[in-house]
Amino acid sequence: MTFQEIKDQDQQYIMRTYGRVDVALVKGQNARAWDAEGKEYIDFTSGIGVNCLGYGDPQWAAAVAAQAGEIQHLCNYYYSPQNTALAQELCQAAGMAQAFFCNSGAEANECAIKIARKYGEKRGAHRILTLVNSFHGRTLTTLAATGQEGFHKDFLPLTEGFLYAPAGDLREVDRQMDGTVCAVLIEGVQGEGGVVPMDPEFVQGLRKLCDERDVLLMMDEVQTGVGRTGYFYSYQGYGIVPDVATSAKGLAGGLPIGACLVGEKLRNILKPGQQGSTFGGNPVVCAGAREVVRRVREPEFLAAVQEKGRYLTEKLEALPQVEFVRGRGMMLGVKLKSGDAHEVLLECAKAGLLVLTAKELIRFLPPLTITQEELDQGLDIFAHVLKTI
Repeated sequence: MTFQEIKDQDQQYIMRTYGRVDVALVKGQNARAWDAEGKEYIDFTSGIGVNCLGYGDPQWAAAVAAQAGEIQHLCNYYYSPQNTALAQELCQAAGMAQAFFCNSGAEANECAIKIARKYGEKRGAHRILTLVNSFHGRTLTTLAATGQEGFHKDFLPLTEGFLYAPAGDLREVDRQMDGTVCAVLIEGVQGEGGVVPMDPEFVQGLRKLCDERDVLLMMDEVQTGVGRTGYFYSYQGYGIVPDVATSAKGLAGGLPIGACLVGEKLRNILKPGQQGSTFGGNPVVCAGAREVVRRVREPEFLAAVQEKGRYLTEKLEALPQVEFVRGRGMMLGVKLKSGDAHEVLLECAKAGLLVLTAKELIRFLPPLTITQEELDQGLDIFAHVLKTI
């Protein structure tokens, strides 16, 4: 099919919930991708942080294909060795006790919210505190958890029971903990909110405050997790362990998965029938996720992510059009001194570089396996685009 045929088909048969860019990708290898007409791109998006091992990783593909040829799905009445092994390996990498598997970050956050409500039920606490500028998903409940009014518009009334505090303001968090709050839910780096890292003292202070008030601390690691910030989960870089952590995006390297992890004090908090997912823990997806976890959790791999992040930051900060760069590891946002971020995104695509935006920033989420050559080629294209707009 030609690009125009693909675009026409999309416009006729797919709900227009996405602002498309005029690119139709058909194949890729690591951080390189090719469109329907053979044009090559350097991809600094990795599918919004999903393709953490890049496109077409041979070991990942072999693991997925092997499991697909054995058994592709089974009812959750039965045990699956891919499912149980992933749970063990993921909990060990995360420093957690148990996992629930589902299909997306929003579903993982829904599970976390249910756990928090059940934990607070014993003392009549049901409200959950999140941060202004946060993003936690697009279901009605995770929209309510999202601390951005722009996402609430047109979908009211949302699920009740959510409060919002400014990031970094421990005093305001403390003030709102009035006995009705059962949990605090935060991102280590606010992704959709503009790639805004949390201050370590704030995160550590939240951990202490939650312990003092018998309130759960829950970390949304959907975008920040699985090596993205240079730690397996971002909270490990803050020196704390949450009571609940949610994960998705890069966890299965390109296949749909979500995970809600709990610490020891929440072991077995949910009973049979209180949560479920038809496709959660699918053995093919788990096979892909096991390959991701096996490789990403290695200290050498995470050190390389941190080094690539430092290199990318230094090169971006040196560009005269750049006002600042912020983020952690390979999750970076670039604020330009002038110009529209979306216009830059479109011009980069025309020039052969795929990037993202987050509010008024250009956002970079390259594959964690990106090579030095691919990094430099993408940076050259970006620098050229900035000179021409």
